[in-house]
Amino acid sequence: MKYLLNSALAALLLTSATAYANESVMAEMAKPEQWAIQMGDYANTRYSELDQINKDNVKDLRVAWTFSTGVLRGHEGSPLVIGDMMYVHTPFPNKVFALDLANDGKIVWRYEPQQNPEVIAVMCCDTVNRGVAYADGMILLHQADTTLVALDAKTGEEKWKVQTGDPSIGETNTATVLPVKDKVIVGVSGGEYGVRGRVTAYSLADGSEVWKAYSTGPDDEMLVDPEKTMHLGKPIGPDSSLNSWEGDQWKIGGGTTWGWYSYDPDLNLIYYGTGNPSTWNPSQRPGDNKWSMTIMARDADTGMAKWFYQMTPHDEWDFDGVNEMILTDQEIDGEQRKLLTHFDRNGLGYTLDRETGELLVAEKFDPAVNWTTGVDMDPESETYGRPAVVAEYSTSQNGEDTNTTGVCPAALGSKDQQPAAFSPKTNLFYVPTNHVCMDYEPFRVAYTAGQPYVGATLSMFPAPDSHGGMGNFIAWDNVNGEIKWSLPEQFSVWSGALATAGDLVFYGTLEGYLKAVDAETGEELYKFKTPSGVIGNVMTYVHGGKQYIGILSGVGGWAGIGLAAGLTNPNDGLGAVGGYAALSDYTELGGQLTVFELPGDAPVEG
Repeated sequence: MKYLLNSALAALLLTSATAYANESVMAEMAKPEQWAIQMGDYANTRYSELDQINKDNVKDLRVAWTFSTGVLRGHEGSPLVIGDMMYVHTPFPNKVFALDLANDGKIVWRYEPQQNPEVIAVMCCDTVNRGVAYADGMILLHQADTTLVALDAKTGEEKWKVQTGDPSIGETNTATVLPVKDKVIVGVSGGEYGVRGRVTAYSLADGSEVWKAYSTGPDDEMLVDPEKTMHLGKPIGPDSSLNSWEGDQWKIGGGTTWGWYSYDPDLNLIYYGTGNPSTWNPSQRPGDNKWSMTIMARDADTGMAKWFYQMTPHDEWDFDGVNEMILTDQEIDGEQRKLLTHFDRNGLGYTLDRETGELLVAEKFDPAVNWTTGVDMDPESETYGRPAVVAEYSTSQNGEDTNTTGVCPAALGSKDQQPAAFSPKTNLFYVPTNHVCMDYEPFRVAYTAGQPYVGATLSMFPAPDSHGGMGNFIAWDNVNGEIKWSLPEQFSVWSGALATAGDLVFYGTLEGYLKAVDAETGEELYKFKTPSGVIGNVMTYVHGGKQYIGILSGVGGWAGIGLAAGLTNPNDGLGAVGGYAALSDYTELGGQLTVFELPGDAPVEG
């Protein structure tokens, strides 16, 4: 098996007469000594070919240098490294720093956007930002207030900027963007404000809009072909979304697109997931609420949808479907397949054929999951592809103003956006998970533009009858749908993982530890406590012939919102404040990049 975008493939694509992808991005991703895109490659594998730091010497890792961002909120995403320059971003106010690695990290330029601080009030779950992107000599930043700006990578000068949304109605941004060909792909946040989800492609040249595809509504606005856009092998048919909502609820129906995006250059398809339907009270929106909670595959040039797969029809628990889609080429039943693997908030790990959307695997990746007995995998069944809901844990069947107790997972899912990694050496996925359950009481709520549109009260707690902690870090076999090993953690693992050719996997913890484990066995080989809780994504690069590991620390995000925003009511933070109250015994606010190295000089190549 091979992972999708290794150096050899990237080089091959660059020599092709056809521009399969943005050539500047492909060229930089093809250099393993750099970290040129947030997920490491277009396939979202978060795998590095670097092996100077390996399982035999990682015990000697030490801090090489640090950098304070000057911002004390949740730090998600990671820096980029292009040549001698490192680009570091922050949560709101979304500063960007360009650091010269050849000159002791000197700040070459800084960008400090002027945003209305009122946008903070309509950001659901902390003021996070998941990082900048690079393309065509520009750094691309999508700010909290939905301003998309292109900066000259050398000088920080603004090249162009465009407003992609309207914060006055709850539209904000927390995600990175994806440069593909001559476009940059952008999503939107705000499902808790009744925002209608969409993905938009803008021109890299000047920021002009190229296409826009909504998650819900009329066929032409969703960029679907009723006869050619497929769902589990069958055409979706006309008005597939409109027919699944009551009245005009789809106009404030959520399905926002605040997660990660991947891209297959051979198929020219972009993959992403859509979020929860609005409101959280399922009784106010009967029907399947298409196409919220859906994996989408779209043509990069036109935005036209090739296939959909809705994972959680008529969501009753806020199991947003926005987590990353990881693209691999693997063998199943003796046949080489183009696969997409997705670890959903609903606690199910999915494997699909990314060319056709065929569902191949759907299994629980956390044993605590109880809201469903599993997915119907019989293609001849009327309920093919649907999860069987357990009545006891159905907030819809139990009804409004009824507290449904002991639902697993909690609304933040068995895994939230914190991205997994894949190693082609082990054929395993390494997944940061939440081991958390909840009580969920829906209530009737009225829509007012720019005001919260939630309609549920939650409380969260560790999964019962388990190890007592709120997280696990697991290794997953996506072909057989099995956990290979699992490491218990006291709190949710809210950090993105990194797998390397050194037979290592790195991840961070909410208490603040950077950990390195053996990719084959899960044995812990190294840990170091950084100044604040880690919700950033581990990255690696080489400079001066020496490999480094970098991680942002700064507690926050949904799990750490109590600390980040100073909240104390247990039901605040959509239920997370009470669940993670003990976190304050282990860490405090921060905002720092910590970079690690092995002792001594760079090895001499010979």
